[in-house]
Order: sequence, then C-alpha cells, then structure tokens
Amino acid sequence: MKNTYESPFVSRYAGKEMLEIFSPDMKFKTWRKLWIALAEAEKELGLDISQGQIDELKSFCEDINYEVAEQKEKELRHDVMAHVHAYGEQCPNARGIIHLGATSCYVGDNTDIIIIRKALNLVRKKVITTIKKLSEFAKEYKSLPTLGFTHFQPAQPVTVGKRACLWIHELVMDIEELDFVLSNLKMLGNKGTTGSQASFLNLFDGDHEKVKRLDKIISEKMGFEDVYPVSGQTYSRKLDSRVLNALSQLAQSAYKFSNDIRLLQSMKEIEEPFGSKQIGSSAMAYKRNPMRCERISALARYVIVDALNPAITSSTQWFERTLDDSANKRISVSEAFLAVDSIFNIYINVADGLVVYPKVIEKRLMSELPFMATENIMMEAVKRGGDRQELHERIRVHSMEAAKKIKVEGKDNDLINRISEDSMFGMSFDELQKVLKPENYVGRCPEQVDEFINEYVSPLLKNEEQEESSIELKV
Repeated sequence: MKNTYESPFVSRYAGKEMLEIFSPDMKFKTWRKLWIALAEAEKELGLDISQGQIDELKSFCEDINYEVAEQKEKELRHDVMAHVHAYGEQCPNARGIIHLGATSCYVGDNTDIIIIRKALNLVRKKVITTIKKLSEFAKEYKSLPTLGFTHFQPAQPVTVGKRACLWIHELVMDIEELDFVLSNLKMLGNKGTTGSQASFLNLFDGDHEKVKRLDKIISEKMGFEDVYPVSGQTYSRKLDSRVLNALSQLAQSAYKFSNDIRLLQSMKEIEEPFGSKQIGSSAMAYKRNPMRCERISALARYVIVDALNPAITSSTQWFERTLDDSANKRISVSEAFLAVDSIFNIYINVADGLVVYPKVIEKRLMSELPFMATENIMMEAVKRGGDRQELHERIRVHSMEAAKKIKVEGKDNDLINRISEDSMFGMSFDELQKVLKPENYVGRCPEQVDEFINEYVSPLLKNEEQEESSIELKV
C-alpha cells in the first residue's frame, strides 16, 4: 500500500535472508519449536506427557493459524498467551501441556537469542566475503605507489594495496569480536518469573537435579551448549548491548572505508562502481557521485548511534525485570542487524568493483614527490663532495620558491628543475629523475601486503566454507 509507512530496510536496504530472520514467521515458528522442546524435555524427565501429544505439536509447528492468534491477542492483550491458545486450538490433545511451567520470556527471550545467533552468522558470512574481495584488490595493487596522507596532508608514499590492508585489518578485528560474542551466546533456558525456577521445582516435586537437567536438555535441543547460570525473568540486557557494540564496530570499519573511497573518488584516483546508465545528479549530468559509499556512511552512522539503545536499556533495568525494555529492544536490535546487513550488501558490491586510475594516482604523487625526495638528493650531493648544511639551506630556498609557484601562481612543481640548475648540487636533470622513482619511497608496503594476507587473512579465509553465490545483495 502506498499510503502506509514502510520501513526503508524492507523496501530499499536489507537483504531477503536477514529480513526473513527477523520476520514474524521466524519468531512464532521458533516459539513453537521451543514449546516442543520443553514438552519433550519434561517428558524425558518423567512428567505425564505422551508421545502422541508431542507428535501433535510437531505436526502444526510450521502451520501457524495466524488469524486465530491475532484475534486472541485483541481479546487477551498478551501476544504469548494468544499464541498458546491458537496452538492449543490446532492441538486439542496437547493443549493442556503447552507452555507448562514456563513464563513468557521462555519463548520470547530464548527466541531472541536464537534469532540473534542466526543474524550474527549471516553478518559474519558477509564480512568474510568482504575481506576476500578486498584481499584480492590488495594483492592486485600491492606495488602501485600512491600518495600517503596524514591529517589529509601529503605524506610519505604508500601503495594502493597497503592502504586496502588497513580496511581489511579492521574487519579482521571485527571478526574476532563477532566470534567472541557468538562463542559466548547461551540460552536463557527455563528460569521462571523471577529467575528462581520455582514453578519447575514444583513440577518436579522438589527435584533440583531434574530442574537443572531441564535447562540443559532444552538448550541442546535448540542447538546450544549451555544456558546462562543465573538470570532474572529475562536474560541480562547486557547481552543486547554486547551484540550491538559488535555491530557498531563493524559499522565503524565500514564508515572508515566509505569515507576513504569518497575522498579518493573526489580526487579521481579510485571510484566505486558506476552503472553504464546510472545518473549521478539530476542537474549536473557529468557527475559520478559516490552514492553507494555515501549510503554506507549514512547507515553506519545509524548503527553507531543505535548501539546506545541497549546500553541505556541494560543500565536502567529494575531488579528481576521491567518492561520498558520491550518496545525499544524489538526496534533497536532488529534494525541494527538490518542496517549492518544493508551496509555489507553495499560494501561487498563496492569492494568487488573498485575502479583504479593509475595515471591520476601517479600524477598526484609526482607533484609532491620532489619535496619528499630532497633528503635523498641532499645525501647524494654530499657524497659528491657537497657541504650538508649549505645544501640544506639551498633546498629550503628552492622548496619555498617551488611551493610559491604551485600555491600562488597555480603552476607545476619545478623543484627538480631548480635543483638541476643549481651548480652546488652537481646533478643533472636526468640524474635527478632517477631519484624520483616512486617505488623507492614506499618502504615495505608490497612486502607488508604479502605478509599480512599470507599470515593473517588467508588462514582466516581458508577456514571458511561458503558459497558466495548464496549471498543476495541489495544495492
């Protein structure tokens, strides 16, 4: 409907797979899987639950009667109980044992953790793909000299490939953080209304070991190794803060990359992909705006700010639980994932299609290299019998004059001409040109690229088994 608000994450940005992970269907089907796991575990531990009841629950696990659930929620004003009743209508024999001993957070919070794990794994897959694309780019351009910048002022040369390694390195750090978060994800389990497990202790006639086993069995059925050892009614909201901090770090890395490309595109050195019929501006037909990287920047800013939401929510929870987390949580967590998914859809696309203009890169580097080469020139002149202090002063004077020509008169850098014409240096123009080979000023950049890729990136990529074709990109 065109007269109803629709989230841009749905219509413009996020990919199909991430949207499915955070869909109502995924949530409510997971609720049913958790109810089945609860019934199975309770049966295994001796409660009076039949296999027929469990089979009935399983037969309707994927077939949710949404109309009934929606009607029940209008009556009951409680989403979990609405779905308990809807499930019970489909499964009359199992109706009495659905949600037995549990509180709403059993399905709500455990489902959130399951969904977060699915979403983190999808994000991780896309980050790995991005690293692979950038690594290919870094290796291709590992030896191409380019002007380095500090404070966005010309500095010592680096190489295009070495600069790409800076982007990769941050993503590798982000993978380390994602892996930490994933490895520490646990289920909430069955903790009850205040985390005391009192209802389950009552169900099992005071048998503490069975209550503990119930937690373990359910977590294993849902694909987790363990549950959080203690909780209130909910899992600690610090988990959401930890997760969004990891997403924020990814956004920070993507933001830095997108800003670098935007600057390089302004200098006409490197550009993001540009479609053959793409329009850069409605008024200025010649423009090639870096709109993809600008979108990365915009979405990254959203994620970085959004990470404050769970931090504030976590810090303001009261005792065993309060409900002021719910509305904020269902928006902030899901949209952070949708935004990061959107960012890496674009990041992969840009990294896979970066356009490099070596001649422009060389021209800008050569306009600044004479200034950087003066120390080498001075040392060579000293070897030929010159006085170091006198040569230093002559270079200072020539450099100031050459800078004046560039800045005041808008002319080319003529420093090498000036030095070649100064008899104190005793070096011809051709001899000076040999000093101005850019590859002599990039230090170990090519070797650093090889070492970084071979020692750090390749082992990471080798451990990943994924089909790139399975990643849907919306750009």
